[in-house]
Amino acid sequence: MTKLDAVVLAGADNNGSLAACTDTPYEAMIDIQGRPMVEYVVDALRHSANVDRIVVVGPEHVLGPVLAGKVYRVVQSGRNIVENLIIGIEMLQPAGKILVVAADIPLLTTAAIDDFIERCREREADIYYPICRKEENEAKYPGMRRTYATLREGVFTGGNIFILNPAVVIKWRREIERAVAVRKSVLGMAKLLGFRLMVKFLLQSLSLREAEERVAKVLGCPVAAVETSYPEIGVDVDKPSDLELVTRHYRSRATSGKAVQG
Repeated sequence: MTKLDAVVLAGADNNGSLAACTDTPYEAMIDIQGRPMVEYVVDALRHSANVDRIVVVGPEHVLGPVLAGKVYRVVQSGRNIVENLIIGIEMLQPAGKILVVAADIPLLTTAAIDDFIERCREREADIYYPICRKEENEAKYPGMRRTYATLREGVFTGGNIFILNPAVVIKWRREIERAVAVRKSVLGMAKLLGFRLMVKFLLQSLSLREAEERVAKVLGCPVAAVETSYPEIGVDVDKPSDLELVTRHYRSRATSGKAVQG
């Protein structure tokens, strides 16, 4: 893997529980210590020696002026996550795999990005998905509510950064839409596995390799679950308690005099 082009998915409307915290119409523009959430993600990408061009897919009229000079392009988002991903791919016309990052993980760091990319280089797959152990997540961010899955190797939560083969995304669009739709539901993911593996999952005897092989069969391409020790990859801001935690984190860093980017 050489340098990767990156697509930042920033098209979500602020019409969920976060709307009670701010009247900003788009989640990517939610203010955290004087900066929009998406800017933290973009800055982490910009400082990575493993990342080349960055395309942000979201409300172009709002994000364009904010990110001018920081990214390759801002393009108007579509109706859903997978459509936005394809919009980003079509804009980039990448020569190889791409990095896909959600705009709602403002604790993301360059170190976390580089570590994930380096770990992915150790295996060959078309889709790479990060997982982090519960104990590491709770040790660094105690009280952070996450969806966890218990597998034979341990208890894991997923992340919001991926490496994908663009050709596979376009070919298997419907299957990927199905997987994305249940990505935060333990039961939904279990159903995706099929009855036999669902039983193993419920009995907490399903292995990572078995889960990979089943998802690979559903999506029609090799899939790799990549363990990371950087829980920042999965700390998404989708409820008021998340926003409070992240704001408190950056306020603390500002107070202690540390640089925001790390």
